[in-house]
Amino acid sequence: MNEYALPILFGVMAGTIARLYMLRSDYRQYPTYLHGKIIHLALGFIAAGLGSIVIPAILEEEFTAITFLTLAASQFREVRNMERNTLTELDQYELVKRGNTYIEGIAIAFEGRNYLVILTSLLTTAGILLWNIWVGLVAFIISLCLCHRFMSGNRLKDLVDIEYFEPRFDGAGLYVDNIYIMNIGLPKRQKEVLRYGMGFILKPKNFNVRSTIANLGQRQAILHDVSTALGVYRDSGTPALVPLAKRDLDDGRVGVFVLPQEKDIEKAIAIIGNVPTLENAIRMPTKSNIGKKGKVSR
Repeated sequence: MNEYALPILFGVMAGTIARLYMLRSDYRQYPTYLHGKIIHLALGFIAAGLGSIVIPAILEEEFTAITFLTLAASQFREVRNMERNTLTELDQYELVKRGNTYIEGIAIAFEGRNYLVILTSLLTTAGILLWNIWVGLVAFIISLCLCHRFMSGNRLKDLVDIEYFEPRFDGAGLYVDNIYIMNIGLPKRQKEVLRYGMGFILKPKNFNVRSTIANLGQRQAILHDVSTALGVYRDSGTPALVPLAKRDLDDGRVGVFVLPQEKDIEKAIAIIGNVPTLENAIRMPTKSNIGKKGKVSR
């Protein structure tokens, strides 16, 4: 057996295990079971194989073999496009849409996790080839820790304080606390809203968070996750029963109005807290160089 066979085999196994670890279907049921998972596991296996041959190729001075990594990068960009196109098509049939910002975040995550698989396989194979199998196992464990760190990301509970408020009407205006949500004139719809509706106020913990939760994509992600986990009391063609999130323009708070089929306040707060902070929604205006500069004297 070739001296590189076992290190490469271990590297492929390590990368595939890492991809399996990062492949989870939660209450959103994505990726789908079973065929959606098979696609991503197969791509993870290919990524693991590519990562495993890097070190043997360098040791054998077969530098042209490393050019396959550039080909892999272009292929995994197609994974991102595939996920984006699939989710965009599916989003048209959701009662509460994910939104383009959420979809782009999911697509980026699926592309990035293939690169983490390559890194895991590369480090595991390098540890075994350059030192011994125990170093390879340590490299594998460290890689899994990195995968866990980069796959988790920030959650909304790290950025805001969440408080429940009973929705109320002032005339035809629907309010959550003092934040205006929408106008509903039909008495029948008002009764349904008061019966099934729930309201939450998201208070930003700092100035940067104001800009992040103001993002329309981040707010739509909140509405989608709550409606997916707790159900939604609406059907197509009922605009008065659409969940909404609106800002208080004075202090940056966001009022969230949802119509879940399961009216559980504690569970809803937990779900909102676990909504991922979308990378494309993060803004840090206080980090601006302009904000740090003082006034220019004249």
